[in-house]
Amino acid sequence: MAAPSAFGEAGEARARRPRRDREVNRTKLLAAAREVFRDHGLKATLDDVARHAGLGVGTAYRHFPNKQALIDELVDDMFARVEEATREGVEDSDAWRGLTASLEHVAELQALDRGLREVVLHSDRAVPAGLRHREQIRRNVDLVVERAKEQGVLRADVEPWDLAVIQQMLAAVTERSGQPDLWRRYLRLLLDGLRAGPERTEPLPGRDYGKRLDVPGANWMGPPSPSTDVPAPPHG
Repeated sequence: MAAPSAFGEAGEARARRPRRDREVNRTKLLAAAREVFRDHGLKATLDDVARHAGLGVGTAYRHFPNKQALIDELVDDMFARVEEATREGVEDSDAWRGLTASLEHVAELQALDRGLREVVLHSDRAVPAGLRHREQIRRNVDLVVERAKEQGVLRADVEPWDLAVIQQMLAAVTERSGQPDLWRRYLRLLLDGLRAGPERTEPLPGRDYGKRLDVPGANWMGPPSPSTDVPAPPHG
């Protein structure tokens, strides 16, 4: 077989460069979009993202036909990272360490992508972008809770949906306070309440309330949605 000519090698090199350039530009656009949506929320445009990335508007539209296509990819990536965090929790042989690490990792994602979280909460199309990860996240959270109970480190009356609500509480700390790391303080306080111990003499109220909430196994980036016939959460 004849060796490739220098012209052929040069042609292949030229073909690879545009592919690398496209990948680099796409990465720049996604990174810029996270920052733009974080700072400006839903009112930001694809043009804003292109300028922030230092790229031409035409380049942005070659990668994403509209802002919603960009949002869909960002949200899908966000849920993929949530899935990875919960999977790491399952794979840790120490169930308590796995549970706490996954809670912390997801809270970090929420704090970094709080602009995207707004998009998830207020866009009709954004949530479906992450649905392919939803069932695996649900299974991972169920397994983390089950294993932690089996190892005797998690109080027996904790339910998987409790972790989803805890993530909403931590997200609210960041959103309301404007302090990106304050949630860490409250995670530590909440973990003290989750851990099994001889002092746990009073059962948690509202055990059945989660059955009447749409908690998608832990759509940890969006709030649980009560159905229209669900009463207010119990107070006692």
